[in-house]
Amino acid sequence: MKSAQAWRLGMKVAPIFPMPRQRAQLKKPTWIITLISLVSLFLVCAYIYPPHNSGACYVFSTHGCKALHDWLPPTPLRELTDAEVASRVVLTDILKMKPALSTTPKIAFLFLTPGPLPFEKLWDLFFQGHEGKFSVYVHASKNKPIHFSRYFFNREIRSNAVDWGKISMVDAERRLLANALNDPDNQHFVLLSDSCIPLQQFDYVYDYLLNTNVSFVDCFEDPGPHGSGRYIDYMLPEVEKKDFRKGSQWFTMKRQHAIIIAADNLYYTKFKDHCRPGMEGGRNCYADEHYLPTFFYMLDPNGIANWSVTHVDWSEMKWHPKSYRAQDITLELMKNITSITESVHVTSDEKKEVQTRRCLWNGDQRPCYLFGRKFLPETLDNLIQLFPNYTSTAAAVS
Repeated sequence: MKSAQAWRLGMKVAPIFPMPRQRAQLKKPTWIITLISLVSLFLVCAYIYPPHNSGACYVFSTHGCKALHDWLPPTPLRELTDAEVASRVVLTDILKMKPALSTTPKIAFLFLTPGPLPFEKLWDLFFQGHEGKFSVYVHASKNKPIHFSRYFFNREIRSNAVDWGKISMVDAERRLLANALNDPDNQHFVLLSDSCIPLQQFDYVYDYLLNTNVSFVDCFEDPGPHGSGRYIDYMLPEVEKKDFRKGSQWFTMKRQHAIIIAADNLYYTKFKDHCRPGMEGGRNCYADEHYLPTFFYMLDPNGIANWSVTHVDWSEMKWHPKSYRAQDITLELMKNITSITESVHVTSDEKKEVQTRRCLWNGDQRPCYLFGRKFLPETLDNLIQLFPNYTSTAAAVS
């Protein structure tokens, strides 16, 4: 931030004439210059040293603090291509539609897995007694699972192979959404992996998701090599670098958002063609980390929470998050995870900027996470034993 340059207003002493009219004529411009100078100085200082206290901001504006560029006329938008115009008409109309009324609204749980679901018994415990309030869909990309829970029998959809980091991961997500959208009672959609577990009781999750006013899609700006550094100009003109965003793959979303993802072809194709591992210049772009965050940032930024309700621990700073083993699973660990109230992102540039966001549910602060990953299969018995304790504690916090 550049420091403000100090400057002074030089004022000459006006000569005194016998006629008051002449004296008034000379003073008037002086007062105008002085007033303009003071206002200009105030604006410069306000821009360079913005007030951090919200009360101070509201003295001048009912909208709180604003940067100087917010007061200036908006920059003219570029002209959309024909394909963008057609696409946005459809997507905007869908977003404006009122949600389909359902007397029995359900949450669709979408499991994206290579094969068996090691935590099926834990999910069975989670679902028990809530029949009619949920539906299950399983995308098994390698091997058909052998199920132990009645809630998972015959719930597989037609599945294709999925490669980590490639567009086939997004294809699987869209395939799950499309199948779940066939049931008009499904009003909210949750993407889960084979290593995901529930962190809360079903009633708490049901209320949290069906009564929210946003989709929980993770989205943040990362100027580093693992964020904007993955962008390529071939995405122009529809996807500009300034709109390129990053986020966790694991989402929950409202029905309208699920529909526009299933309907989108324009922006999906841009990521299919130009966001993949091994691009020119040695860049690796992963569509499952960028497609949805960028899509929603451009088309409905106020409709998403900008954080995911699925917890994952990146503290080891590796390519993959921490994997929890049996010895890690204690009541203290689970209480710590279920009591977190802030979402944290760290940029991949040299600054390693930590971006912290309060987890707000319809304006009220609540614990951030409903689900967790990555838990190894060996943790199942400990999790089943602790499940009633850490979930009831988490619900009480909110």
